Amino acid sequence: MEKTLTVQGEASKRNLLMFLLPSLAGILLFMTPVSYNGDLTIMIAVLAKSLQALLSDRLTAIVTVLITLSALLSLLTTLLKPAFVTRSLFLNTLFNVRPVWLASRLLGAAFVLMVFTQSGPELLYSGDTGGLVLNDLLPVLFAVFIFAGLLLPLLLDFGLLEFVGTLLTGLMRPVFRLPGRSAVDCMASWLGDGSVGILLTSKQYEGHHYTQREAAVIGTTFSAVSITFSLVVLAQVKLEHMFVQFYLAVCLAGIVAAIVVPRLPPLSWKKDTFINGETRPADDESTPAGYSRLSHGYALALARAGKVEGMGQVARTGVHNALDMLFGVLPVVMAFGTLALVVAETTPLFTWLGLPFVPLLELLQIPEAAAASETIVVGFADMFIPAILATSIESDMTRFVIAALSVTQLIYMSEVGALLLGSKIPVNIVELFVIFLLRTLVTLPVIALIAHLVF
Repeated sequence: MEKTLTVQGEASKRNLLMFLLPSLAGILLFMTPVSYNGDLTIMIAVLAKSLQALLSDRLTAIVTVLITLSALLSLLTTLLKPAFVTRSLFLNTLFNVRPVWLASRLLGAAFVLMVFTQSGPELLYSGDTGGLVLNDLLPVLFAVFIFAGLLLPLLLDFGLLEFVGTLLTGLMRPVFRLPGRSAVDCMASWLGDGSVGILLTSKQYEGHHYTQREAAVIGTTFSAVSITFSLVVLAQVKLEHMFVQFYLAVCLAGIVAAIVVPRLPPLSWKKDTFINGETRPADDESTPAGYSRLSHGYALALARAGKVEGMGQVARTGVHNALDMLFGVLPVVMAFGTLALVVAETTPLFTWLGLPFVPLLELLQIPEAAAASETIVVGFADMFIPAILATSIESDMTRFVIAALSVTQLIYMSEVGALLLGSKIPVNIVELFVIFLLRTLVTLPVIALIAHLVF
């Protein structure tokens, strides 16, 4: 009996350490703001920037090889079904993809080779289209995916989500109609980097922790750009001295959108079922008799930590996460990002789509409404384009509104939109555009109100 108690005590102590140490490391890496080169960021971003600096000019070549390999291996697997792929669950999931994703990977490979070799139509490899995606965006994503993928198990596998989720269910369910565990996901996305948030959301969805609706809501609502990039946008419109007012407007408008947009179609039409078709049990988030929320969350966290067999298992999960993003998402970002920027650069489509916003801008008393309207819908292609177009607008208030709106619109195809399409999160490009428009309509009045208060 005494021996049994000793073994149980050792197991309990092990589980406590397995919960505390990795979870604290995850919080420090993914959710704790740090100052780096005068900017406010998170440690994952610092590690990613260090890797970018280390690899320097070789990064575009590495990314080109990865995207090309992804396309070739996917095509080979689809046509020949080689045994070394089909016998491996991970490789089969990675390369045996549906036709639409095979086409995306092949298109991404074609684009990346054209840009890297500067061949084919200049329209595709110029610095405003494919060149922007390959040279400016993909190296950043590559570095983020490496570290976020490898280290994500610190947040996912050691009980942190179970602990925080139990504590915050009372807030997240009534306000955002999301499970409590999504609070960690939302904070990591908002404070850190949108691409990290999408990776985290996708893994939670695949792990049967989020339903289709919950995954779609979190991925399209909380995957905000980092504070650092917000500063870059503000600097582009020459309003750096107004960062506090700007970020207040972004946060307030973002919270309003997070409450309103998920209650509207298409997000409200998403099924509340897991990836395997099952529904969430009615008592899934209830607190058992005899437990407080704190004690129940603590018990769940220790139980989750106790399932970790060893660090080798965690390392394998991290490597799989990273490879999944590198081979599965980078080609999609290259394909859809390039296409969106080509449309933005060569057609008046986004200008036409912005015309209906002129009356709304005039109603909100935003100066230079016609010029501002041209920047609104083009943000669907890339969130930095509105800030570039806004530099010719004289009104400080209008530039403030455009900059804040471009950040709160959140869905842009050169990164977040393409990342969502490349993930397992159940959204399509039409739904993303509708969500983009809804976020615009919801956040624009909030931002305009704050603009009138500060100008």
